[in-house]
Amino acid sequence: MLILLVAFGPLIRMEGSPAPPSGASLAASSPPTSTLPSGELFTLRGNIRPEAMNPANDRGPVSDDLQLPHLQLLLQRSAAQEQALEQFIDELHDPKSPLFHHWISAAEFGQTYGVAPADIALATNWLESQGFQVNLVYPSRMVIDFTGTAGQIRQAFHTEIHNLMVNGQPHIANISDPMIPLSLAAIIKGIVSLNDFRPKAMHEPRSQYTVGGGTYLLTPPDLWTIYNFTPVFTAGYSGQGQTIAIIQDSDLYSTSDWGNFRSTFDLNTSFPSGSLTTVHPASSPVNNCADPGFNIDDDGESALDVEWSSAAAPNAAIELASCNDTNTTFGGFLALQNLLNGAGMPPAIMSVSFGQAETYAGAAYLAFINSIYQQGVTEGVSIFVSAGDAGAATADQFTGAGYVQSGITVNGWASTPYNVAVGGTDFGDSYLNQNAAYWNSTNSATYGSALSYMPEIPWNDSCASVLAVDYASYFYQESFFPTYGANSLCNSSYSSFSLNTAAGGGGPSACATGVPDILPVVGGTCAGYPKPSWQSGFIGNPSDGVRDLPDVSLFASDGFFWGHAYVYCFTDAGEGGMSCSKPPYAWAQAGGTSFASPIMAGIQALINQATSSTWGNPNPAYYALAAEEYGATGTTTCTSSLGNTVAANCVFYDLTQIPLIWTEIGSYGADTDLPCKGPDCYSPEGSNYGVLSTTSASYQPAFTAATGWDFATGIGTVNVSNLVSSFTSNTASLSSSGLDFSAAPGNTSAAQNATMTNTGTGSMIILSDSITGTDAGDFTKTTDTCAGATLAHNQSCSVSLTFTAPSMGTFNAALNFTDIAPHSPQSVSLTGTGAQPGPVASLSTNSLTFQPVPVGSASTQPVTLSNTGTNSLALSAITVSGYFAQTNNCGTSLTAGANCTINVTFQPRGPGASTGALTVSDNASGSPQTVALNGTGVVFTAGPNPPVIAPPPAVPQPGNPSPAPKADPLKGKPIKEEPIGQTPPKSD
Repeated sequence: MLILLVAFGPLIRMEGSPAPPSGASLAASSPPTSTLPSGELFTLRGNIRPEAMNPANDRGPVSDDLQLPHLQLLLQRSAAQEQALEQFIDELHDPKSPLFHHWISAAEFGQTYGVAPADIALATNWLESQGFQVNLVYPSRMVIDFTGTAGQIRQAFHTEIHNLMVNGQPHIANISDPMIPLSLAAIIKGIVSLNDFRPKAMHEPRSQYTVGGGTYLLTPPDLWTIYNFTPVFTAGYSGQGQTIAIIQDSDLYSTSDWGNFRSTFDLNTSFPSGSLTTVHPASSPVNNCADPGFNIDDDGESALDVEWSSAAAPNAAIELASCNDTNTTFGGFLALQNLLNGAGMPPAIMSVSFGQAETYAGAAYLAFINSIYQQGVTEGVSIFVSAGDAGAATADQFTGAGYVQSGITVNGWASTPYNVAVGGTDFGDSYLNQNAAYWNSTNSATYGSALSYMPEIPWNDSCASVLAVDYASYFYQESFFPTYGANSLCNSSYSSFSLNTAAGGGGPSACATGVPDILPVVGGTCAGYPKPSWQSGFIGNPSDGVRDLPDVSLFASDGFFWGHAYVYCFTDAGEGGMSCSKPPYAWAQAGGTSFASPIMAGIQALINQATSSTWGNPNPAYYALAAEEYGATGTTTCTSSLGNTVAANCVFYDLTQIPLIWTEIGSYGADTDLPCKGPDCYSPEGSNYGVLSTTSASYQPAFTAATGWDFATGIGTVNVSNLVSSFTSNTASLSSSGLDFSAAPGNTSAAQNATMTNTGTGSMIILSDSITGTDAGDFTKTTDTCAGATLAHNQSCSVSLTFTAPSMGTFNAALNFTDIAPHSPQSVSLTGTGAQPGPVASLSTNSLTFQPVPVGSASTQPVTLSNTGTNSLALSAITVSGYFAQTNNCGTSLTAGANCTINVTFQPRGPGASTGALTVSDNASGSPQTVALNGTGVVFTAGPNPPVIAPPPAVPQPGNPSPAPKADPLKGKPIKEEPIGQTPPKSD
């Protein structure tokens, strides 16, 4: 099926666009300081690893001479700058804002939102005074790279670095919180890291097993079929011109692995523009990025990331950006930071498949991650991060205990509001016993066998999974319900194979700031990141006030329970790799959100290509689209459980609870719950293991799938074709912004049409249309070809409406179209008028009075004539009488609802009062209609006195001659009559 795509307006990535004027002076320099800080100290709390708190691990201080290259000092912007930056980021992602997609450079970011140069000078001078070498200040003005020794750290920051032995592995770490001069506390956030504990790759490798008997491994053609990539590829969008940066601390074990992966699945032939480059982004003026070579801990992660990002966007340029780890700094973050602070604009898409719990990372490290992601989205970069592979227990993902000990925790690398946290699912066909409905019994030439989209469930390998317990109860013919308690699967003799913490990551951010009372358990002053506006109010998302994970999900299972896993070409046999000379079923196999993150990054590359734009943080758009699809109550046609009967127009697939089919008929399940001991654990008496719960007092599993957003899978998974189309289909055009109706009370008007046209270049799906508003019940849809329609380029649909007048007066409503365009809904205002039948002539006034007008001058006033009836008003004459005249624009008729203007002019011919009338003759009842006209003419007397209104001359009446003037008996002259109230002058 050919996907048709519509341009999302002129959203071209703008290099060097100005920052908002309101922030231009935010980084103004502080007054210069001539003295170095000294005196009282300030403790940078929350920066100790839990392992360093355990005396049993301590092996004493390291040598003072131990070199610590490229330490990272995180600076702190002012509260006003932080508020302005957050507002700026919101506007960058608001389609209604004039700053929408006006990305800025690293230099512009630093000028507006970085620390003032004088404050940076103060910090660098202090570091140098303590013997440190300052290597560089990043253009962001938020990080200083410096080098020193353990002894200098002890002297300057008042903390010792010790040798540790943790689970048989040597480490170094500071054993107390660093301290700085109090006078620097306002500008220094902290040292990012003073330990060598590395983040962990978020993938779960599986040992080789025989394929068959319900085991179906995922290949690129399977991915394309299940998530509907093919129509996008057919339309010409497969990643051309896009770069995806894979953030790593390891090169590939063998670059031929990537080539073998692509050639095996025919990517080189079908998508010849795809490329792979390994880069080591340099910093300046001192380069802190060394080539790591292949890191035996992470070279497998590098292989699967570059291969599966290329599977999702096979014509894209894949850039493996890697730097060597230092004693204290993760090389991947050096690479990311250097890319964001380079001279040009960075790659627009980045994927990070590493992480550690918020409670392990430390306050300065978390603030550093938040800061560089913030900078990234202002430069238009979309950052995808694996949500984690231990459900809601990231702190226990790598302990090897097999159960949760530290309560509910999330991946601090994925919990910021500025990245997309990608969760993990499994396919539900094996649980449902429906393999044959969704997989071919044989493979295609490129090893594809999936038939369609298939039901998905939360990925969960543990004995606390309701679905696993239901099937195990059937398989072992022994009830393990409920999932908690002495008789549960986790407490049975069969628990050894399923006592683990492998599940798709998700949960609430809870310790992004603050310090736990007991490391690494959430508590004390811990607080999560505030909930972003785009997540707030979304159906299913809790009103918990914090950022919740994940955002979206994709398949991530390792095949443990239900037989589905990814294959990838990785030939490092020493780290579990396999030869790629055989068909893919003999390759390395794994699962984890490490796969889901680079695949989602590849999907974003298709969106960027189709829209000719970059998107910064795409979460606001993802959530807006999902909100349109799910509405206030959830979808009934786009739930994942529908499998191959799911609606064709779904953008997201909502994973919800599904009916249990093996033993607990009538019950429902689907969750990421895990076995546990300790906090956040519901464990009735007699249990060895409990299950992770949001309260220890009752069974509140952490966490279940639910309608809309949920902690198990976020929004859900995606239909790639519809997602790409939804980003580009925003050029819907309405035939009118408003419709006016008129009818006699109790009667129905003639029908009018509201037409929706797809004026873009591709398909657009209209989900629904509805009449809303105060008087919605007075308007009726008589025909509707829009609801549920998919409109091709230039195709239209229409809704026909009528109005039934309940009484005299005006009535208002709106017709709202909801579609998958970001600017949905589109509205047409509806106005209905209840009017008398036939024409009705209505004048704006029944009288006009003019102010006194000097003789010889004129004055004009308007009168509005309206037809408030239901038929045309025919005009036969418009006349005036007296000293009045008129002009008009009325013509010979007025249609129903129309009006015109009659301009009446008064031009007195002499002094005194004048009267007249405006007369309108027409075919309306009560014709003619009249307006009484009144005016007064005046003359002026000499001098400064005001004009005197002269009495009108006496008019002789027939048979009554004019009286003769009175005679003065003394002088024989007419008597001059004085005005009333004046004293006559004395006679001489």
